[in-house]
Amino acid sequence: MRIGILGMGRMGQALAGRLLEQGHDVTIWNRSPGRAPELVGAGAKEAVDVAGATSGAEVVMTSLANDEAVRQIALGTQGVLGSLGAGAVYADTSTVSVGLAEELGKASESYVAMPVLGPPSAVRSGQATYLVGGSDQAAGVLGPLFPGLSPRHIRYPAPARASAAKLTVNLLLLDGLAALAEAFAAGRAGGLGDDDMRVLLTDSPMLAPGLRNRFEGVLTGDQGAWWTAALGAKDARLAVELAATAGSDLPVTSTVQASYERAAAAYPDADIAAIGRLYRR
Repeated sequence: MRIGILGMGRMGQALAGRLLEQGHDVTIWNRSPGRAPELVGAGAKEAVDVAGATSGAEVVMTSLANDEAVRQIALGTQGVLGSLGAGAVYADTSTVSVGLAEELGKASESYVAMPVLGPPSAVRSGQATYLVGGSDQAAGVLGPLFPGLSPRHIRYPAPARASAAKLTVNLLLLDGLAALAEAFAAGRAGGLGDDDMRVLLTDSPMLAPGLRNRFEGVLTGDQGAWWTAALGAKDARLAVELAATAGSDLPVTSTVQASYERAAAAYPDADIAAIGRLYRR
């Protein structure tokens, strides 16, 4: 298939790399050009603007940081939705608010919310899970991609449902890492060292696989960043705002949001595991 991918952060590059490996014709675009020379070397074409990445594409994907970026690229002057060809589909893999997913769904029946569960490495290896929300017709266009992209996907009837599902999963991880950081703080207060924590908790049934992936990062403060603390704070905020629309309060996640905001301020560009550093001062 002819695919345009906009946004060459870690996840966007992983998506483009996986699709290239599967033999698709991939055109990439990033606000700052020259971000992914390895992909160009592997056969991707680099467009100079959004219209160039969208022109002739059967599927256009975006992988962007937040609502503002997605809204600008999707709905702005010469944006994705205004540039899509007949029968083409726009799939946004970003983590955005349910409100924006609803807005984009109303703007075009060709829009599919397709947020990703898993790190860039899982995308490259074909092990990520995709949450696919949109019309049957639009989702059907994406169908041929999944055998090679990943066999793991969960189907939702509307974009907003897929967005809500992504925020639900992210909330569990963000709150869980904060709890793990506080467990380490309590253990240290009682005289336990890092090796004691490893023996006690590494194989504990209390430690979910998602937390285990960042165990060392939270424990030692050494973690390669692919999901930054700033983005973690953003996702926690979106979950709190979503619950508020139904009159629900999320006091734990509200507190966790503030902690990620502090971690992002203290350690710019650090991974969400940097929340553990707040307890090592």
